[in-house]
Amino acid sequence: MPPIAVALIAATPALAQDTEIQFALDWRFEGPAAPYFLAIDNGHFAAEGLSVEVTAGEGSLDAIPKVASGAFPMGFADINSLIRFLDQNPGAPVTAVMMVYDSPPFAIVGRVSQGISGIEDLEGSILGAPPPDGAWAQFPILAAVNDIDVSTMTIEEVGFPTREPMLAEGNVDAVTGFNFSSYLSLARLGVPEEDITTIMFSDHGVALYGNAIIANTNFAAENPEAVTGALRAIARGWSDAIADPAAGAAAVIDRNPAGDVDLETRRLQLAIDGNVLTDYVVENGMGTIDPERMATALDQLRLTYEFQNEPDASLYFTDAYLPEAEVLMIAPQ
Repeated sequence: MPPIAVALIAATPALAQDTEIQFALDWRFEGPAAPYFLAIDNGHFAAEGLSVEVTAGEGSLDAIPKVASGAFPMGFADINSLIRFLDQNPGAPVTAVMMVYDSPPFAIVGRVSQGISGIEDLEGSILGAPPPDGAWAQFPILAAVNDIDVSTMTIEEVGFPTREPMLAEGNVDAVTGFNFSSYLSLARLGVPEEDITTIMFSDHGVALYGNAIIANTNFAAENPEAVTGALRAIARGWSDAIADPAAGAAAVIDRNPAGDVDLETRRLQLAIDGNVLTDYVVENGMGTIDPERMATALDQLRLTYEFQNEPDASLYFTDAYLPEAEVLMIAPQ
């Protein structure tokens, strides 16, 4: 090879390689997963030099160990589950880096025709609750802060597949669940929507936060720009989903052709309205937490969980990787 050719090859810079991130969802490909797919489809991850693959999950207790192990650098999980995980596994390399569900999806969904119009109607009712359900796990907090006499209630243990059918058939008066899931499942079973009551825990004194973006702390320490870039892309994905929920649902259906685009559009909109675009987020932007509220939330968690170690919010959440504030400001449409 002539010397000039060698010189030209040596002077040619190597092409930069995208940082690959495996992202662990907490659940299936449904409406609330749309922002992560929009961040892919609309080029937000690519603009940050990231190649992201989103993987479905089987709950927060599935997503958290995936990220803690390092198999998945980042993921999406319930912060209350993360708090318990870190209490039981001190020093595990995982933390929340961006709050998404400023209001958790924990809810009681009941029927007006079964006597449930509001939280005051729960005493004396029959409540269907799947033992592994996240809302059921936090129900004692709701009962405590609202002085609900649980001894007057009948708690019916139900499975996830039978929860809404039992309510639709009138075998229970209400069920614990997520606001964007149980409501739609009940409506799809033919229950008129005017007969459905949704009691959000967050509307009744429960200070808990919901799902957050989590990161492996070893990966974050070694790749801080990649984590901040991913959060920037995710925030833009949420902006896209809020601006056009139908496009978000279509992105989900591209990955889950068996789904229903209209159903997932509604599910996404319920998550936006009930969990993401709270007054706090509209005023302060997505991603941050209020320290006083978090302190109250930790105190409330003591009602349902006996900490092995003194709880410390800094162990569970950091804002060190959040992007610039203007990216996090998301206006309602």
